[in-house]
Amino acid sequence: MSASPSSSAQAAREDVARRLRGLRRTAGLTVAELASRCNWHHAKTSRIENARTPPSPTDIRLWCRAAGAEDQASDLISASLHAESLYTEWKRQARNGLRQLQNSYLALYHSTETFRVYSTTVVPGLLQTEGYARALLGTNARFLGLPDDGPEAAAARLERSKIIHEAGHRFVLLVEEAVLRYQLGDAEAMAAQLGHLLSAGALPAISLGIIPMASRERRLWAAETFNIYDQSLVSVELLSAQVNITQPSEIALYLRAFDDLRQMAVYGADARGLIVRAIDALH
Repeated sequence: MSASPSSSAQAAREDVARRLRGLRRTAGLTVAELASRCNWHHAKTSRIENARTPPSPTDIRLWCRAAGAEDQASDLISASLHAESLYTEWKRQARNGLRQLQNSYLALYHSTETFRVYSTTVVPGLLQTEGYARALLGTNARFLGLPDDGPEAAAARLERSKIIHEAGHRFVLLVEEAVLRYQLGDAEAMAAQLGHLLSAGALPAISLGIIPMASRERRLWAAETFNIYDQSLVSVELLSAQVNITQPSEIALYLRAFDDLRQMAVYGADARGLIVRAIDALH
């Protein structure tokens, strides 16, 4: 399973490109003629029409003016901005710091009834302790060359995570067993994080499943980390960017994958046993 931008995001970009190309052709303009009217190189027109370069709002206004279709500019700008929101680089999202990024999810969290989270590498943000979150966010900031506001971002993440105690929400969380073994922060911070999993996993609104590394009935390979918000949005975390998937057929695929992964997980006493063994391994 791949979460490249060739899915929902690229489809949305291609739709904008197709509409712009249609305006040019309806106006009877060649690629070079439209470029001349917009005062840019004809190669830019080709890149936009082939969805290789996303047009800016100014580009779209100039394009529509050149094609005599200024009344369509606003709709096309909205469609283009939506397309770009489906694939957003972390550096762009967090250019003002990771704390702001944490707070940007608040509205989505409060409007979601059922959270489905699958993680291959780290403890889901909803269950992170401050020490673990501070180590993770600080590392991310340094790797991506972002302002390092790890402590502030960690505090914002914990504040956001209080939603697990609010009525009206359900959390179905799956992690690979390796998540319990990847140490972030010092041994004390990691032990505190694993201890928190033991207590948080017992909350009524939370279902915490762990997929054992020794599972002999692996029906689906380890996939990318992803979050499903109700049945309307899938957010996939890549190294460089976040991909937001809104196409119903793709959402259905992720829901099916989540159900398959969930069947491979262990719960209750078996899950707690894996966590306790991970804690023991720290000493």
